[in-house]
Amino acid sequence: MSSPGVPAGEGGTAFVLGGGGVLGAAEVGMLQALFDRGIRPDLIVGTSVGAINGALVAADPTPSAVDRLRGVWQDLGARRIFAGSVLTRASTLVRTRTHLHPREPLRDLLAAHLPVRTFAELEVPFQCVAASIERAAEHWFTDGALIDAVLASCAVPGLLPAVELDGEHFVDGGLVHSIPVGRAVALGAATIYVLHVGRIDRPLRPPTRPWEVGLVAFEIARRHRFAADLAALPPGVTVHVLPSGDPVVPGVGNLRYRDFSGAADRIDRAYAAARDFLAGREGGTA
Repeated sequence: MSSPGVPAGEGGTAFVLGGGGVLGAAEVGMLQALFDRGIRPDLIVGTSVGAINGALVAADPTPSAVDRLRGVWQDLGARRIFAGSVLTRASTLVRTRTHLHPREPLRDLLAAHLPVRTFAELEVPFQCVAASIERAAEHWFTDGALIDAVLASCAVPGLLPAVELDGEHFVDGGLVHSIPVGRAVALGAATIYVLHVGRIDRPLRPPTRPWEVGLVAFEIARRHRFAADLAALPPGVTVHVLPSGDPVVPGVGNLRYRDFSGAADRIDRAYAAARDFLAGREGGTA
């Protein structure tokens, strides 16, 4: 694990945004609820799709960021980031031997919506994580080119190519730290709001189909680390895990990684659930 570096917001408030692909739209609703209550971050850390959402908020930590993020999620569907027929995807896989989709559409979307290009230009300290192939370790991006870092954090193996930076190859941060509460603690945050995609609420059950085997194994690993982080919280640190608003049913979630049609509804459900949660917490009932 890399050094946390200079603490960002010692004793302050951190937003932790987890990974989860198309389900990450829920984080936008949670952000809206937080801003409605006047809760602002001193630090943002993110993984995978949480790195996309987190970078946008770090660039503009105001309620207007929610409108910008709604536009991002509309574009994710409209621009067909993971476009292509079965034949096209198969052709890309045969040609590259490693992935189904090029990264350029996602890079173009980030360039269109992010108002800054480097970490130094962000209004709020932001870090995102990726997995280093060569070191088999997590790597935290804290400075330099912002879009490259976010792309590295989002490089889902098999779907998108690994991102090469300074001779090192990086893939999706969810492999090493799907909900990075521990990073926010290491950076000195005293109050942490966890924005997740809803999968941690789903009861796991033994897989019954071949494609569920790897997904269930991954869920065990990601939930184990999250639970360990929560169990190891130091005195004085408070964590609020916001609800996603999705129905709590057994399973591993939506496998249709290219389907963004439900993003708007997911944002609205998460907003309503997080709004009620925050209202209850302030009322002393949460």
